[in-house]
Amino acid sequence: MRSATSVSDATRPTAADFYRVNRGGGLFSEAISQRIGAALAVGADRAGLPPTALTLANLVLGLAASVAVVALAPAVAVGDVPAWPVGLVALLAWQLAYALDCADGQLARVTGQGSPAGARVDVLCDVAAQIALVAALSATAVAQRPGIPSWLVAGFAGTWMVNLVTSVMQAGPNAASMVPSTSLPVRLVKLIRDYGAVIFLAGLVLTVTPAWTIWLVAAFTVINGGFLLASIAFSARSSLR
Repeated sequence: MRSATSVSDATRPTAADFYRVNRGGGLFSEAISQRIGAALAVGADRAGLPPTALTLANLVLGLAASVAVVALAPAVAVGDVPAWPVGLVALLAWQLAYALDCADGQLARVTGQGSPAGARVDVLCDVAAQIALVAALSATAVAQRPGIPSWLVAGFAGTWMVNLVTSVMQAGPNAASMVPSTSLPVRLVKLIRDYGAVIFLAGLVLTVTPAWTIWLVAAFTVINGGFLLASIAFSARSSLR
């Protein structure tokens, strides 16, 4: 870990420097999450924190928000606890956790603190945080609609990880995209795969109309399942050429 006083503030990287090395993630993530992440990276750099500290902060914050949603889901469903404070706190916490996830990579790349071990911790923490998020949405859907089919919850949990798995597979020199266009219409359509946008929508549903969580679960099961099948077809076609 670098000393917080080893470099003068005048020569430290700025938020623009950190944002310049962001890895995208989609229109919403680039416009909001990565920019917040750059500001967090500036603070971490000045405090002398290593990237893994941000990774672990992302995990703790994401887990805490999701556990709170799971614990309060039954009380929210019967009206003993108002939905909007629970949903709003989850929305803000999930967004901040994701911004920290963006910041750790920016900090590692700009300051040269990246390492294979740090990259592994980052992926593992992402998996843990997203499992907790899926549990929170599933618990809310079941509490609001007790008759929800178990296969739908299982399908939602399984297909949710498609985005994370394909993102990891996209890293490196062999990355390929099914739709490489960066035009605005295409990027708007791709918001359904933008993690920052997705967790914003999830938090908004929990805040305003938690009874609609069942439709969110169903929609993303279909979307992620369809993307998985399309990815298989795309990769198989490339492999057979």
